[in-house]
Amino acid sequence: MYEVTHFIGGERVQGTSGRTSDIFDPNLGRVQGQVALATEAEVAKAVENAKAAQPAWSATNPQRRARVMFEFKRLVEAHMDELAELLSSEHGKVVSDSRGDVQRGLDVVEFACGIPHLLKGEYTEGAGPGIDVYSMRQPLGVTAGITPFNFPAMIPCWMAAVSIACGNTFILKPSEKDPSVPLRLCELFMEAGAPAGVLNMVNGDKAAVDAILQHQDIKAVSFVGSSDIAHYVYSEGTKNGKRVQAMGGAKNHGIIMPDADMDQVVKDVVGAAYGSAGERCMALPVAVPVGKKTADTFVEAMLDAAQGLRVGTSTDMDAHFGPVVSSAHREKIESYIEMGVSEGADLKLDGRGLKLQGHEEGFFIGPSLFDNVKPEMRSYQEEIFGPVLQVVRAESLEEAASYPSNHQYGNGVAIFTRSGGAAREFAQSVNVGMVGINVPIPVPVSYHSFGGWKRSAFGDVNQHGPEGVRFWTKVKTVTQRWPEGDIGDQSFIIPTMQ
Repeated sequence: MYEVTHFIGGERVQGTSGRTSDIFDPNLGRVQGQVALATEAEVAKAVENAKAAQPAWSATNPQRRARVMFEFKRLVEAHMDELAELLSSEHGKVVSDSRGDVQRGLDVVEFACGIPHLLKGEYTEGAGPGIDVYSMRQPLGVTAGITPFNFPAMIPCWMAAVSIACGNTFILKPSEKDPSVPLRLCELFMEAGAPAGVLNMVNGDKAAVDAILQHQDIKAVSFVGSSDIAHYVYSEGTKNGKRVQAMGGAKNHGIIMPDADMDQVVKDVVGAAYGSAGERCMALPVAVPVGKKTADTFVEAMLDAAQGLRVGTSTDMDAHFGPVVSSAHREKIESYIEMGVSEGADLKLDGRGLKLQGHEEGFFIGPSLFDNVKPEMRSYQEEIFGPVLQVVRAESLEEAASYPSNHQYGNGVAIFTRSGGAAREFAQSVNVGMVGINVPIPVPVSYHSFGGWKRSAFGDVNQHGPEGVRFWTKVKTVTQRWPEGDIGDQSFIIPTMQ
């Protein structure tokens, strides 16, 4: 049994609230550690340290801040195996997925290494007689990020790396389900040369979240999680005068045209739908084949592919995916499968009741596949966040595109086709924030920006990339004119009462 602490002022800090949350091993279904849950006073202590460190950090030139990012990247790469195994032990995703989690975070750290260029402002010479105008991007001050359980390395890096590179200091509130990797990242960041107080971490539940949203010294908050909580974070944060970006849930669709390469489609969709046990906001849980022949072929091929998947422990190198994060989450997924059956969808493959020898209490669930799902079904309308693929049949591209366009979520969507015209029309017209063309999980690279539409995102600025730099900075514009003549001439000085 181990304990995960807070990280404040450059060191681990024991919790004082007396409240803790259990950390489970999803492979065995048993408690392996505990994490301290912060009080409002502990959040305030973290903010105090961040506020004290921020002036000197923002005054550090961008090139030197970038050097810290370069060293942090090197250290994380050196500790990749340690971080991936630690991540898998608390989350349950297989180690290869955990390595990908860490690497996608490093991609944004690498982007943040270019901060000297990214912070350059604009300049206009001769905007008026003898007048020049220029702008500069300046940090906001103390900032914060509230991150989910499903990517405990990637998303903290998405937020903290860009914010800190811009000259802010940062308070991280990770998920209490798998907090060990975020804590380790904080330690590595200090080892990389960051001053104490630049990056702090407080563990907690709603009490810690509310303390962050209400603290007047925190100027901006980034959030990733469910849509209901994202809406709450956005509403409460903006009410308290903060800049907020809050990314919510998703129900991503994959449109399969009759001309698509079906072998490739099946390979892509089986990974996108079931990889990481479906616990990804950019998973692809809905397939929309166009035409009966396309649908019949796809369902038959997908059934064969899904039945061939190996569910194993997170350390099983041959497993396609591991357990889900908790018993409660497994029960939620199973309830949606039962809901789909009761609504009349055709359950082709049922993943419930999966047990692994020697790991009978683990949080395992196998792949499930539904055919003939209808848009009015609640199981389609809501996010399941598990290894469940739903097939919604369509007769035309127009009908197929209407499903993601009209859905409450608008995170990502994909189209599989050989037709450039169809793909171009679809990409331009579909009412979704991120589009993949023959790409099942269209997560943008780090130097572009990530963000969905509708109930998938609250706020008008996306994460990482240039949008991230804009979110974590404020613009100051200077209009200047220098007087002509001898500097000794004081006539231009504003007169005083004397």
